[in-house]
Amino acid sequence: MTELFAEIGPSLLAAFWVTIKLTLFSALGALILGTILTAMRVCPVGILRSLAAGYIELLRNTPLTLIVLFCSIGLYQNLGLALAPENDDFIVNNNFWLAVLGFTLYTAAFVAESLRSGINTVPFGQAEAARSLGLTFGQVFSKIIFPQALRAAIIPLGNTAIALTKNTTIASIIGVGEASLLMKETLENNANLLFPTFGIFALGFVALTLPMGLLFGRAGLNLAVRQ
Repeated sequence: MTELFAEIGPSLLAAFWVTIKLTLFSALGALILGTILTAMRVCPVGILRSLAAGYIELLRNTPLTLIVLFCSIGLYQNLGLALAPENDDFIVNNNFWLAVLGFTLYTAAFVAESLRSGINTVPFGQAEAARSLGLTFGQVFSKIIFPQALRAAIIPLGNTAIALTKNTTIASIIGVGEASLLMKETLENNANLLFPTFGIFALGFVALTLPMGLLFGRAGLNLAVRQ
């Protein structure tokens, strides 16, 4: 294992750095889109509630592989959607951002459900009292409901972030050079080192996800809304 690690060490760090970037950018996009979907899901406008509910149910029940392939084949190859500037690294950068788009669209559905579960913990009387004072839906949602819902949903959101980190392995199907693609290439060149290779990459993902679980677990306890 030592010789294998020495051979792929620099590439390993670069591949996991791509995994980290995929996770961070996708998590940020999913949080923004998921918040919008949550607001639509609980707003008084029926058509917006239906659109949000339809989006969430469709994306949650669609395999992530299909979504990433749709972003690459459907949006880029067929519709010409380019998410990176034209240069020598266009293909690499564009595939990266297409993967981020796919992860964002998919994960936002789970973020929205996590936030909606947080909203269910907020006493209904608070929203009623705010409306009786003349606050608009946007003010009630942004100033009263959402802050409490976010605090209550920290742990579910953490679980979603951990799942997203592991889901980034799917980016390899469109050529994004993250950890799982490097693992596949390593196994092709070192077929006799199957278990050491799996062990190295498994430890890498544990090193990413275990601190996340501990961090979100501690944050969930510290930020929980006191009833």
